[in-house]
Amino acid sequence: MAAHNPLEQFRIEELLPLQAGGYNISFTNSSLFMVIAITLITLFMVLGARKKAMVPGRWQSMVEMSYEMVANMLRDTVGSGGRQYFPFIFTLFSFVLICNLLGLMPYSFTVTSHIAITFALALFIFIAVTLIGFFKHGLHYLQLFAPKGASPILLVLLVPIEIISYCIRPITLSIRLFANMMAGHTMLKVFAGFVVALGAAGIFPLAFMVALTGLETIVALLQAYIFSILTCIYLNDALHMH
Repeated sequence: MAAHNPLEQFRIEELLPLQAGGYNISFTNSSLFMVIAITLITLFMVLGARKKAMVPGRWQSMVEMSYEMVANMLRDTVGSGGRQYFPFIFTLFSFVLICNLLGLMPYSFTVTSHIAITFALALFIFIAVTLIGFFKHGLHYLQLFAPKGASPILLVLLVPIEIISYCIRPITLSIRLFANMMAGHTMLKVFAGFVVALGAAGIFPLAFMVALTGLETIVALLQAYIFSILTCIYLNDALHMH
């Protein structure tokens, strides 16, 4: 029954058991696919940009298109002041995107389907953005929680709301990515089970599954973009306080 359980694909398995100071730091299937994702990103960028031709080929064009897309996203949301954060945003977008797409391959593992991974990313972003805000504005950064022009009576209500909405950013950011990846891959597994169970009569579930796989590919791209652009918006708040 476990083999047909659609949630079985999300199980963490230890590939190389390791212990350090009483903590389990084993190398798992999740760790393996994160390493694969980083390796693929590195190869894509290094091999795609090695020729630097004036008339780019397909590979170089894909590298340049991905570069321009993230650069434009950062420029449109943060402005020229966010240019120094481009390496992080580009790395973040590439990592989430490749992890999402790897999860669509048969017998693979979806790293971003685990809340531990997405929350770790979101918490790092939250802490980094908050530190950037305080380093740039000092204690004036706290004015982010008090909208300008609001009356003292409204501030009594608005300040707690603003603080709560700010503090739950890592939760909402992580759950959005985790929930979409887990739900989509669970549906794929369920319909794959229908195709196998119905045999020759499973042509309609198979056709639907092909369409669903295409939709999940779009969702994988979209979720990587949303995760990155929300990071840019948080960064904009830290730099410009609006």
